[in-house]
Amino acid sequence: MKCPFCNHDDTPVLDTRVSEEGDTIRRRRRCANCDKRFTTYERIELTMPVIVKKNGSRTEFDPAKLRASLMLALRKRPVSAEGVDAAIQSIQEKLLSSGAREVLSGHVGELVMRELKRLDKIAYIRFASVYKSFEDVAEFEDAIAEVGQERKGKKRPE
Repeated sequence: MKCPFCNHDDTPVLDTRVSEEGDTIRRRRRCANCDKRFTTYERIELTMPVIVKKNGSRTEFDPAKLRASLMLALRKRPVSAEGVDAAIQSIQEKLLSSGAREVLSGHVGELVMRELKRLDKIAYIRFASVYKSFEDVAEFEDAIAEVGQERKGKKRPE
């Protein structure tokens, strides 16, 4: 690590501490040339994959855009902010764990649909109607029937 004061290359570490959260390492250093002290931080840097749209263009992953899509589908639905945050976190973790440098936007859409299906069936139908570009009522009926079949598989408490 170069000294920020004199640009010298030799800056031995005097003290190392891990943050309380455990995600950062703080190092105190002293320049062997000018004898000044400074602090450096070491953090994990995770890079989200680039999103490849249907038209072939590429864009950076934007969690704010993801949140906006979820919030639009969940508008006036009884889903907590924690539920939305957990869904966003789950989608981001799946994208990161894939290890891919690029991901098709359709894959992100499928991840969103899975999370919405888990959170709220009405929001899932709302999102699916736009995402899958439903052309007629029959497609809505098919999506509703799909959700209804899953619900029948789960027994209601009596």
